[in-house]
Amino acid sequence: DRIVSIGAFEHFGFGKYDDYFKRTFNSLPDDGVMLLHTIIIPSDEEVKERKLPLKMSTVRFIKFILDEIYPGGRLPLAAQVEEHAVKAGFTVTRKQKLRPHYARTLDTWASNLESKRDEAIAITSEEVYERFMKYLTGCADLFRNGYTDVCQFTCEKG
Repeated sequence: DRIVSIGAFEHFGFGKYDDYFKRTFNSLPDDGVMLLHTIIIPSDEEVKERKLPLKMSTVRFIKFILDEIYPGGRLPLAAQVEEHAVKAGFTVTRKQKLRPHYARTLDTWASNLESKRDEAIAITSEEVYERFMKYLTGCADLFRNGYTDVCQFTCEKG
C-alpha cells in the first residue's frame, strides 16, 4: 500500500514521467501513498533569486556528470514532478527539500572514500577513484551552492 522511490527518478528521462506516475498510481490501493525522493534543479526564477552565476567550471562539471557518471540522466524541476504526479491522479501533499543535508552526506561519503583511498584504488584504479572523488566533492558543491537540491514528494491517492 506504499511505494518508496529513492534515487531512480533522475534516470528515467522526461519522456517516461507519465508512464512512471501512471504505473505507480495504478499499483497502489485507493488510500495508497508514494514517497518520491529525487534530485531536482532550480527553476529559472530560483536561479535569479539565488543569484547563481553560470561559470564555465560549473558547466564543465555538469558535462562531466552527464558524460561519465550518469549518461542519459536528466534532473527535473520540482514543478515537473508535481505536474506529472497530478496528471496521473496523485495529490502532492508534501514537498520536503533536503539540500543542506545532502551536501553534508556527500561530504561524508567523500571523506570516507578518501580515508580508504589505497583500498579503493587497489580494487578499482586510481582513475576510478579520482573520478568518484571529483563526482562526490563537485556534487556537494552544487548542493551547497543551490544549483541542485534533493526533494521528497509525498504523493497520495484518493
